[in-house]
Amino acid sequence: MIDLTKLQAFVQVAEVLNFSEAAKRLNLSQPTISHHIKALELDLGVELFDRSKTRLALTDAGRVLQPWARKLLRSSNEVREMMTSLDQQVVGELRIACSTTSGKYILPKLAARFRQRFPGISVSILACTAPHVIPRLLEGEANLGVLSYETVDSSMDVTEFFDDAIILIVPEDHPWVHFSHIDPDDLLDEPLIIREPTSGTRKVMLAQLSKFDITLEDLNIFLELGNAEAIVETVAAGYGVAFVSRLAAAYPLKLGSVVEVPVNGLTLKRKIYMVRNKIENPNHHPQEVFWSFVHDPDNQDLLNLAKVVEE
Repeated sequence: MIDLTKLQAFVQVAEVLNFSEAAKRLNLSQPTISHHIKALELDLGVELFDRSKTRLALTDAGRVLQPWARKLLRSSNEVREMMTSLDQQVVGELRIACSTTSGKYILPKLAARFRQRFPGISVSILACTAPHVIPRLLEGEANLGVLSYETVDSSMDVTEFFDDAIILIVPEDHPWVHFSHIDPDDLLDEPLIIREPTSGTRKVMLAQLSKFDITLEDLNIFLELGNAEAIVETVAAGYGVAFVSRLAAAYPLKLGSVVEVPVNGLTLKRKIYMVRNKIENPNHHPQEVFWSFVHDPDNQDLLNLAKVVEE
């Protein structure tokens, strides 16, 4: 039987590739860490680290063991949480993989309220790109995920999280500030700052513009940035215009450094979804509690922050 203490030592050393740093993280001495690693190598009959180089490195066997060791440790924690929860206490760890800008504005406040109600559950929000959310759920690295599209993966449960408004913003001294609205064709010659290809905001923008036979190639793309906040700052500095989530632009809009300009004929909104792996962790108590907590009526004020403002 593999000793979980040895596995924990291995995971820490594999992460930092330094015995001293791993020892600090685990509040152990370096000789103790070294002993655990050597004992684990003897138990498994393989060398897990290459010690012949200047810098410690994982062997092939170590690389194979690393994801399995993490999974075993997570499973051990979940068993402990489940047993503790049998006395009706809600305890444990909840990891949420978030790939959307708007989710970054809603989730922390929601998580804070959740922690106040359930102080025995620790919450971590993991930032990642959309293509990595489902793999993280499938590998057990996250318990819940937030996406800007509805996945069709049969192993996933999906629920609507909230509606997100996407708006066109321009610098405060832009001529369009004085217009009640613009037409889609007005965008053709304007320097446009856009998100990366996997962005939900970009997909909504292009889908709506396609109704007017406007493609990406027709637009005057000035910059492509992978961060909504960076886009808002660049627009505020006067370098172009952009479509962003209203949540990302909320504070600059309030300050007046950027201005929202309506675009005729564009329905700029999208649904944000919460997903979970119904096969891997069907009885993970913290996950189930948060899944229900999301749509508690007391949280409607947070979910409404991103809603489209009806004209």
